[in-house]
Amino acid sequence: MAKAVQKIILSASRDIPFNKLVLSQSNVRRLKAGISVEDLVEDIARRGLLQSLNVRPVVDAEGAETGQFEIPAGGRRYRALERLVRQKRLSKTALIPCIVRDPNVEVSAEEDSLAENVQRVALHPLDQFRAFKALYAKGAGEEEIAARFFVAPAVVKQRLRLAAVSEKLLDVYAEDGMTLEQLMAFTVTTDHARQEQVWEALQQSYDKEPYLIRRQLTESTVRGSDRRARFVGAEAYEAAGGVILRDLFEDDNGGWLEDITLLDRLATEKLAAEAQAIATEGWKWIEVAVDFRYGHTSHLRQLDGVTLELTPEEQMTFDALTAEYAKLEGEYEGADELPDEVDARLGEIETALTALENRPVRYEPAEIARAGAFVSIDADGQLTVDRGFVRPEDEPSMQAGGEGPMEGETHEAGGTIPAASDVQRTVITIGAGEPDDDDDGSDDAIRPLPERLVGELTAHRTLALRDAVANNPRVALTALLHKLCLDTFQHSAPGACLEASVRHVFFPVQAADLKDSPSAKAVATRHETWKAELPKDDDALWDWLAALDDTRRVALLAHCVSFGVNALYEKGDRHGGPGVSAHGVQQRIAQADRLARAVGLDMVEAGWRPSVDNYLGRVIKPRILDAVREAKGEQAAQLIDHLKKTEMAKEAERLLDGTGWLPEPLRPADSEDVSNTPTDTVEELPAFLADCEGQDAATDESEPPPIAAE
Repeated sequence: MAKAVQKIILSASRDIPFNKLVLSQSNVRRLKAGISVEDLVEDIARRGLLQSLNVRPVVDAEGAETGQFEIPAGGRRYRALERLVRQKRLSKTALIPCIVRDPNVEVSAEEDSLAENVQRVALHPLDQFRAFKALYAKGAGEEEIAARFFVAPAVVKQRLRLAAVSEKLLDVYAEDGMTLEQLMAFTVTTDHARQEQVWEALQQSYDKEPYLIRRQLTESTVRGSDRRARFVGAEAYEAAGGVILRDLFEDDNGGWLEDITLLDRLATEKLAAEAQAIATEGWKWIEVAVDFRYGHTSHLRQLDGVTLELTPEEQMTFDALTAEYAKLEGEYEGADELPDEVDARLGEIETALTALENRPVRYEPAEIARAGAFVSIDADGQLTVDRGFVRPEDEPSMQAGGEGPMEGETHEAGGTIPAASDVQRTVITIGAGEPDDDDDGSDDAIRPLPERLVGELTAHRTLALRDAVANNPRVALTALLHKLCLDTFQHSAPGACLEASVRHVFFPVQAADLKDSPSAKAVATRHETWKAELPKDDDALWDWLAALDDTRRVALLAHCVSFGVNALYEKGDRHGGPGVSAHGVQQRIAQADRLARAVGLDMVEAGWRPSVDNYLGRVIKPRILDAVREAKGEQAAQLIDHLKKTEMAKEAERLLDGTGWLPEPLRPADSEDVSNTPTDTVEELPAFLADCEGQDAATDESEPPPIAAE
């Protein structure tokens, strides 16, 4: 006969007055964790007691029940109820729902307490996200939800954003197919189709880092830290209908602006409005652009204006701010970290002092009438105006013999100005973008680098070479003496007084990053330092130079000689025209190589790095693969050889980072080692690049490189 299954008997439930309950010493919870008792008090006051207490009768020495009940499981709930009683919000005889355990059962009170805490299953985060979303859909605001569940409003905003991710991806997360960090990365956009597209692209790769997800989702946007975004302002951009992608889980530095066309239009309109205001000062012309090329003022004469002194009131303000700044610095000199309010005040003082120190410059009206200004945006997103530049064609003309101004001009104190009939309104020119690069074509054969690209690369090398020569007076003196010997002993054309001159060589072709290169900044800083010291009067300059010690004299010589360095590649004139011949270009590059060896020029140390914008996005796919193959080996090249050119260029930039690889025009003439990285290094492809199914490499070569999102 089969043995009967013993039925389970559950403990009875009953309501017990609160003053009959006491805490048990068998409760295993000793440390505070989770929600505070204070928050639980308010939750019980709002919702009531959602879970009964687990209690056991208290017995005396003879085993008889005393009428009291101890609580081995539910101590925090008891503490919360106790506070409500103490606050007179709950009667001390209020009936409390309890599960009463038989004191004779074999299971101990400690085991009950442990089981209640261990056996409970925490709510899946997605369930919480969706619950918040449901409350929000029913009309509860973020602040209200935050108050109900004792969290910050920012936490509610984050969870609502997580619940708004594509349902397809939420299902993947629910099945542990992605991590919470990956899900958080997808919240930077609300475009479900794009979210799913990026997730699909990630499936064939080992690398699914959240930063890669964010990068893919924001690749066609502009960073909030971009100079245009900071100049226009987020409020103006959003007021014009622009959308800003936000990352609620990491510092996004202003987010990502989706509509680049709108941003460019707003920046241009704001710059144009500023130019209109500046035009009232009487300038002949104003050029407007978000950014100007390196050396855009080099061929222009800059007016010598008079810097206006501080007014007595401004001087008092300046002195007061300086004293306050010094006082605050002194008070917190030994502090590891400044209080927020002090740090903010120091920042305000620095801004105010900078504004006072940047004094306006006064120019003669006659000079203003023939000069112009450049209006642009600096790296911090602030308006920058460079005034007082005169074009060569606007220089005052004198008749032969210097007898007076040419016809159509009149004299006035301080200079020559156009006759009244020639006066016109300020001409404002809105800058155009750089011309598009030549089409790569679809031929995979290795062809010579595009002439424009070689010109840009050699402009980088020329600038770095100038900086190196300026820092090596011995080589500069040798180079100058070499030139003078050629002129002297090879009978160069005669000139006036002394024809030993340095012609400043400009860059007709240059990359957008040239002016921000370390070499450009070093040259500009050194030039401004010398310029501030040099007397403007010719006789005074001679006396000043004569008084220089030898060390400073050769340093200045090196600086001046460096501006004549020309290592630029250009297409040689094959028809005997006025331009340099092909042989002349070859000779120039050969001499530049010799000069580079003399100063020990290293373009890697000079700061050049291969990127999508300056090389990889400008050449055909075989050259990209060759670059990776030279720097990282054949296996690394094979990792990306199936990609479309745009993705290949991006990934090649990552692979080449830190290798020291240089394209041919930037390599030392006698160098064979193009990389410091062993060629057998194996790199893995990021997740989103491992599979490019259905892509046709042969039709991709003509696609221009994407605009950088940063």
